[in-house]
Amino acid sequence: MNMEKKGIFYGSTTGNTETVAKQLAQKLSIDESDVMEIGSATPTLFLSYDVLLLGSSTWGVGDLQDDWEGFISDMESMNLSDKKVAVFGTGDSSSYSDTFCDAIGIIAKAAEAAGAQLIGNQVDPTEYEYDDSAALVDGCFCGLPIDEDNEYQKTDERIDNWVKQLKQSLS
Repeated sequence: MNMEKKGIFYGSTTGNTETVAKQLAQKLSIDESDVMEIGSATPTLFLSYDVLLLGSSTWGVGDLQDDWEGFISDMESMNLSDKKVAVFGTGDSSSYSDTFCDAIGIIAKAAEAAGAQLIGNQVDPTEYEYDDSAALVDGCFCGLPIDEDNEYQKTDERIDNWVKQLKQSLS
């Protein structure tokens, strides 16, 4: 992969999204100092990266993880036109099958509104059990959805497949 500076920003309440963030960092050779909670991010720090991997769990009926609530409006007003953005998140496809991983759809939409180029946005939804998601765009998930509650046995393979897709976009 090239020398673009990559950072991972995530919001995690129970630790699932944090775990996925750290797995992605390892597989993409991103230093742990470039993996941080969105709650401690500043716009200046955020904008210092060329490639942003943004993660959030989905709560309630399609809500962003709490730490994202304050930052998402900041992000919408940034100029991300020179950034590549990939989104990932965790959700519960059984209990919340109508809003499965909605948070990644919300973050992707905000990033695109700020001018970012979305990458990693061709995830096949037929491999998942759910009813609806705001993360569905043109027949694909706009990022990586992970269900650690019901489909944890598929997590490693899903991450590996998504990392391959990201590496193609970053080469």
